[in-house]
Amino acid sequence: MEATAKSMKKDTEHSLSAVKEESKQGFWAVIVVMLGFTFFSPSMTAGGNLGIGLNMRDFFLAMLLGNAFLGLYTGVLAHVGQSTGLTLDLLARHSFGTKGSYLPSVLISFTQIGWFGVGVAMFALPVSILLGINTTLLIFMTGILMTATAYFGIKALAILGSIAVPLIALLGIYSMNVGINEVAGFGNVFAENPANPLTLTAALSIVIGSFISGGTATPNFTRFSKTPNIAVWATVIAFFIGNSIMFVFGAVGGAVTGNADIFDILIAQGLMIPAILVLGLNIWTTNNNALYTAGLGLANITKIQSKPMVLLGGTAGTLAAIWLYNNFVAYLSLLGGMIPPVGVVIILHYFMNKKHYQEESSEYEEVNPGAIVAVILGSMVGVFLKWGISPLNALVVSAVAYTAYEMIIRKKNVS
Repeated sequence: MEATAKSMKKDTEHSLSAVKEESKQGFWAVIVVMLGFTFFSPSMTAGGNLGIGLNMRDFFLAMLLGNAFLGLYTGVLAHVGQSTGLTLDLLARHSFGTKGSYLPSVLISFTQIGWFGVGVAMFALPVSILLGINTTLLIFMTGILMTATAYFGIKALAILGSIAVPLIALLGIYSMNVGINEVAGFGNVFAENPANPLTLTAALSIVIGSFISGGTATPNFTRFSKTPNIAVWATVIAFFIGNSIMFVFGAVGGAVTGNADIFDILIAQGLMIPAILVLGLNIWTTNNNALYTAGLGLANITKIQSKPMVLLGGTAGTLAAIWLYNNFVAYLSLLGGMIPPVGVVIILHYFMNKKHYQEESSEYEEVNPGAIVAVILGSMVGVFLKWGISPLNALVVSAVAYTAYEMIIRKKNVS
């Protein structure tokens, strides 16, 4: 018992317990972590695709609606994380049961380690060609650096975010300005009738789908917030305003050059060194959050603190980086589509069973079948129903299924 208490004391990341009051942080520390998460190159590339396929009105409509939804979803999760002080995986113990929580932990850990490896390769491959550096060497150097900052936890994430976020924003503004000047004004950026138009539904699927899986991990970061207001505002700003900025940066470059990839856009604008910088910082901050999340998921499964699990995940992701990049992206996207239903079940369980979270003596179920079934149903609809907005379809079905289960259980308990 004494050994366990001592071990918990050393768990500076609170991976196996609620965050203590003395570890709580203010607005700036939280906002730079969350913005570092959402300032992500693929978001700019997604914006590039929207810039090529939409006129100006539809672009802003899709971007604002999609990111408003992301802000709402992640904002609620931010509140839950701050109110309880628990990671997503520890919240899942309440809603899915002690053993049932392994399902979301496996899904999240596996996908986040996979995306970490993809991110390492995404940086190393083009940079090794541009600078003539050995690819394998660059992959190992990149993987080690990214794993090291994730290992040092939430404080390291805040420091890195404080450096990366302003630099990414400045470069994005400069690149956007170059693009606007090239076409003699913002009004000339978007084609009124794009050659390969996107429907608004498809555009919304891109915006929401670009970050809803990552956004589900929001409690892992906002649990360190001093107040609910700090947690919610930092998250809403990051996912609504921050993600929108990334989309605008990408859309201008995409619409002007006809190329959606932000790295290629910056190279075409003669910004090779800044392109390497922005790509590296974008991927580094987001990869840190991904690996940190994976470490927490593995901690829930193994009952070992998150720091050793971060090292394990970082090593696996780095060693498999090229293979993941070449063979696994579609599979990771498929698994990522199963994560949002986890988030909606956690939200519903929290608001329907608040008392359960406030009583320290509350006993967990081993498995909550309603939560498992809701996630499976939502995931199947999200993957197989080719109508509407897939992530939204998955959330709605999971929410309806889990609400129905809670009502049936309550009715049984009353009778």
